[in-house]
Amino acid sequence: MKREKKEKRKRILNVIFCAIVYMFLFLPISVIVVNSFNATNSKPYLSWKGFTFDWYIKLWENDALLEAFGNTMIIAIVSTVLATIIGTLGAVGMYRYKFKGKGIINGLLYIPVVIPEIVLGISLLTIFSNANIPRGMLTLILSHVTFCVPFVIFNVRARLNGYDNSIEEASMDLGANRIVTFFEITLPVLAPGIAGGALLAFTLSIDDVIISYFVNGQTKTYPLKVMESIKSGVSPDVNALSTIILVATILVVVVTQSNILKPKSKED
Repeated sequence: MKREKKEKRKRILNVIFCAIVYMFLFLPISVIVVNSFNATNSKPYLSWKGFTFDWYIKLWENDALLEAFGNTMIIAIVSTVLATIIGTLGAVGMYRYKFKGKGIINGLLYIPVVIPEIVLGISLLTIFSNANIPRGMLTLILSHVTFCVPFVIFNVRARLNGYDNSIEEASMDLGANRIVTFFEITLPVLAPGIAGGALLAFTLSIDDVIISYFVNGQTKTYPLKVMESIKSGVSPDVNALSTIILVATILVVVVTQSNILKPKSKED
């Protein structure tokens, strides 16, 4: 009996602890979602005045906000593609080949990850200024690629740990050249690591504020636009767009974690 009571008490404490953790994580998000349907437009939107879809309709009339969101998506997609290609090739190259300075390069990869973003932002701004590169979409993409590449390399390199080179040797013994082997054998094996690195790079790019602030010029991104609106209070249409982004993110997570994308077993 005493053991059963202890187990029951432990389960109750676990439930309470998990509830507190989830509430701490998701309560701020739920406030944004609720306020996106709040009929009041008085700041700071702490009073509930009724349910409405008006802010989702007015969202499409806010050209500046939609343009900033469009810029964010363009920058995120382009920088993710470039960072994924560079990071994958870099990880494979550093895994296969030995050369002088390899240990130094491995150490330098951690600098963009651990360095404060404000330092990286100032450094990139200095480089672009000295190179006479006008700040705008190009500098934003180059900056995002810079801090996204190491994360892709780390993910792909983690996938390479324990990689069996004999499957590539078997492929070339059967007549395939290095290029065919890379695309037919190596890439499918590394696909989970590449996908994880790409998703992480995409998320970091969309979420970036500090580095983008230094190199954006006149090009506004969604995080920068939201940061500007904080001075006068976050408008409800920002909450509406944030809710749409949240729903889209949840759908992506559900799809990627579902059994649809998992390879079918031979029994199926």
